[in-house]
Amino acid sequence: MARVHRRTFLWGAVAAGAGALLPSAAEADTSPAGWSRGEAVAPGRGGAVVSKAVGAFDVVALRDSADTFPSTQDAMFPSATATDWRRARRVDPGAFGPDLAWRLDFRCYAVRRPGGRIALVDAGVGPAGSPASQWAAPGNLPELLATAHIDVADVDLVVLTHVHEDHMGWSVSTDGVPMFPNAHYVVQGTEVARLSETSPMRDYLIVPLQRTGQLREISGQVRLAAAGGSRLTAIPTPGHTVGHQSVLVDGPDRRLVITGDVLVHAVQLVSPEVGYALEADQGVAAETRRELLADARRRDATLATAHLTRPFVDARC
Repeated sequence: MARVHRRTFLWGAVAAGAGALLPSAAEADTSPAGWSRGEAVAPGRGGAVVSKAVGAFDVVALRDSADTFPSTQDAMFPSATATDWRRARRVDPGAFGPDLAWRLDFRCYAVRRPGGRIALVDAGVGPAGSPASQWAAPGNLPELLATAHIDVADVDLVVLTHVHEDHMGWSVSTDGVPMFPNAHYVVQGTEVARLSETSPMRDYLIVPLQRTGQLREISGQVRLAAAGGSRLTAIPTPGHTVGHQSVLVDGPDRRLVITGDVLVHAVQLVSPEVGYALEADQGVAAETRRELLADARRRDATLATAHLTRPFVDARC
């Protein structure tokens, strides 16, 4: 596999030079009454819906589900040292259960843009009967969206960081009907290409979206949206899967990166060299992690994580 080039993570250049998927927006903020930027809103069944303001956008953390992973932490991260584990516990103590159990969240992020338009990054475990619900607790994303005053009809963009079952569960119903009728679903083309013709994910996700014309395969760095001096950009972050992507939310005064599975546990935040047993290519994944975290630390960026028990993490921790 090709090496990850450092320019992938030079976010200023990415935002300026990437092709655009959606037009820029300059509408006034029309957030619903009662919405408070940068604060937690009323708790849902899956915990509080927490947001962070980034320029013209609000990034809303939505914990679809929480459960204990089927395998222990040491089995999934065999190269981690005792020092790595001690440091990781300080960053994310909620991940540590008894007898080396790995407790994790399954989190999506909604990006509220001016004009009431919503981009959703990842789609969680999904309902009972979804592929991931066979090993993780079914999710409650619809309730959380309602708590956050988000209507599914206002979601015009669903960005899937990768096509693993615990990141796409609410994309379509168990009957194959897209949950977000007005959205383009954005996936890296290399991620779709890696799926075999007999892959369950192809039949469950890709085929229904192709049938409705909602699938958008992109290649490399793509600007997804822009408004009020803020940008939303997809950046390739391969390793966990060949076509994995993360999403950069870039405002005039703050940067945030929605990581997907670039790191799945705090042990990979404190020690980027630590591999995860289910990464497609651990060497590429570690290089991606090093580069992304180095740039995030230089730029004092916030990480929005999928599986840590904290949604927003300082990259410098």
